[in-house]
Amino acid sequence: MPAVTIPDLADEIHRALRAPAAMHGRSIEAEVGIILEEAVRCERYVKLGSLLSGIARRAGVTNEDVEILEQKLADSRTAP
Repeated sequence: MPAVTIPDLADEIHRALRAPAAMHGRSIEAEVGIILEEAVRCERYVKLGSLLSGIARRAGVTNEDVEILEQKLADSRTAP
């Protein structure tokens, strides 16, 4: 199994990891592993595009509305 070393980890960080590790019945290393796994695999986070798409859908924005906005934006970029 791969190992990760964290040089110069502040003592207060190490101490702060002790409580949740003890509460979960794990070593500090195992607790850090769980924290890292949750951080990289977290599905609770919604991607910005999905969030904006959902807002637009609930607001009743259609594909035609988006095309009109895109055309106006393109026109504004080419206008003198």
